[in-house]
Amino acid sequence: MKSWAGVGEAYATSYASLCAGTFDTLLEALGPAHGRSLLDAGAGTGELVARAARWGWVATGCEPEPTMRAVAERDRPGRSIVSAALPDLPFEDASFDAVTANFVLNHVDDPRASAWEMGRVTVREGLLAATVWTSSPSWFWHEVCERAGQTPAAGTRLPPEKDFDRTIGGFSAMLADAGWREVSTVEHAWTWDADPATLWSSAEGGVASAGLFYRSLDGAGRERFRRGFDETCAAHGRDGVLSLPHTAAVAVGHAP
Repeated sequence: MKSWAGVGEAYATSYASLCAGTFDTLLEALGPAHGRSLLDAGAGTGELVARAARWGWVATGCEPEPTMRAVAERDRPGRSIVSAALPDLPFEDASFDAVTANFVLNHVDDPRASAWEMGRVTVREGLLAATVWTSSPSWFWHEVCERAGQTPAAGTRLPPEKDFDRTIGGFSAMLADAGWREVSTVEHAWTWDADPATLWSSAEGGVASAGLFYRSLDGAGRERFRRGFDETCAAHGRDGVLSLPHTAAVAVGHAP
C-alpha cells in the first residue's frame, strides 16, 4: 500500500478538495439517511464523515494515518474517527447500515479482501459504495516530468491475482468477486479548479506518487521538477486557476 505517512496537513490543503468531488454522488446513491449508521473506511481528514452527518447519517470513520486523524480532530471536532484500516476493521459483523470507501480500494494491498471486509461489517442487504480513479491526477504529474526531462520510477503493481482493471467493468467484477451483490457502477466526471500554489504544496508535502518522487530528488532535480511544474501550469492554467478534468468509477452494491 502506498505510504501516506506524515502527509495529513499537505493532503488537507491539496487533494482533499479533489477527492471530495465524488462525495455527493456517493451519498445520493445511498438514498435518504433516516438516521441510519454509516462507516467511511479510509476516512482521511474526515470530510466525508462530516458531510454524511450533515445529510442525516450517524457517521463514523476509520483512518490508520495519525496525521490525517489529527487534522480531522482539529477541523471536525466531535466526529468519530477510529484508528483502523482495511482489510482488518475492529467492528463486529453487521455493525453498520452502509459502508463507503472513497479512493481507498485503489491503494490497498488486497482490494478483494478489503471489499469483502466492507461487506462483513455491513448489515445483510445493507449498502456498500466505493470509488476508484479511472483518470487520476497522475496525468498532470506525468506531463510535469516530461517537461522536466525526468523519469519517475514505475509504480508498483499488485500481483495479477490481486489486481483489477481500473475500468467500470473491471471495478464491478472485482467487487462481485468480493461478495458484493447487485453491483451498479457508473463513471463520474468533474473538473477540479486548483490553485497552482495549492497543488504544489502536495508535491512538497510528499502526497501521493508525485510527492514521493519529488522528495526523492536532490536539489538540482527538485529545481528541474519545479520548472516543469511551472511550464505545465502555464500550459493548462487560465487566470491563475488550473481546471483539471478527472473521472472516477462509482460503485454501489448490497452486502451479502
